[in-house]
Amino acid sequence: MDDDFQYDPLVAPAPEAWLGLGESERIWLVQDYHRRAGINLPDAEMHGMIHAVVENQVAAGSALPVSGTLRRLIEEGLNRHDALHAIGAVLAEHMRYLSSQTPETAGPEPNARYFSALARLTAKGWRSGSAG
Repeated sequence: MDDDFQYDPLVAPAPEAWLGLGESERIWLVQDYHRRAGINLPDAEMHGMIHAVVENQVAAGSALPVSGTLRRLIEEGLNRHDALHAIGAVLAEHMRYLSSQTPETAGPEPNARYFSALARLTAKGWRSGSAG
């Protein structure tokens, strides 16, 4: 583990540095941030996993619509951490949906539903409790 790397969701990690870490280390760093910040979570492990996956998707850059969604949500007034949570809520809902599907019912592009939900996600909707 890189002892010099501290995760802060308000500051974008360098994609190369973030993706250069192991997945379990990324999750641990997210959990460590929340512990240091005194943020109590009902399921810190799941929260850390979702956070890490969203950061992974952001680090993928323009290959996925997630980084654009993050930028848009920040422009709409969310701070980066809240924007990650908003995207994470959409991702978690998509994962719940996919877990109830078979490969046949999920279709040939199972992430199209997720990407469509991200396109509908707004800061105003997130603040009002509607994640897309």
